[in-house]
Amino acid sequence: MIKLSPKAKTLTLTKRLPPSKHQSKGGSHMGLVHTKIVLKNPRNARIKPIEVSALADSGALHLCIPEHLRRQLKLGIIDQKQVELADGSIMFVPYVGPIEIHFKNRIGFVGALVMGNEPLVGAIPMEDMDLVIIPKKRVLDVNPDSPDISSTKAK
Repeated sequence: MIKLSPKAKTLTLTKRLPPSKHQSKGGSHMGLVHTKIVLKNPRNARIKPIEVSALADSGALHLCIPEHLRRQLKLGIIDQKQVELADGSIMFVPYVGPIEIHFKNRIGFVGALVMGNEPLVGAIPMEDMDLVIIPKKRVLDVNPDSPDISSTKAK
């Protein structure tokens, strides 16, 4: 139920939405979208792909992975990047790649920032694989306008 305070003109959400089937069931992060993705080192076929639960955030740009995933995938550091965080602070983080990402019938290749404690899929890998966040369902999904093959513009 949503209540509107006549004086303050604020909305209060009093009923939680159930988690979707693609969203992790743990935690109480209202409005966050978690999804399963598979990460792979395309330079070394002997390393097994890893399925992870990742935060999908169209407000972020890059794929971000924690240090332990970098080690598991045996990804070498290519560069260092200066990163501005949401709070305005600046930090330098390792940049690794390429990383092969799989989501449903999509595949993409990107670099990743090594930071944080959970994988994060930002706008660059989402655009590369033609994925969209569906806010009403709180899921990441393939673009419904092109469900069978990813679509992009090159102009």
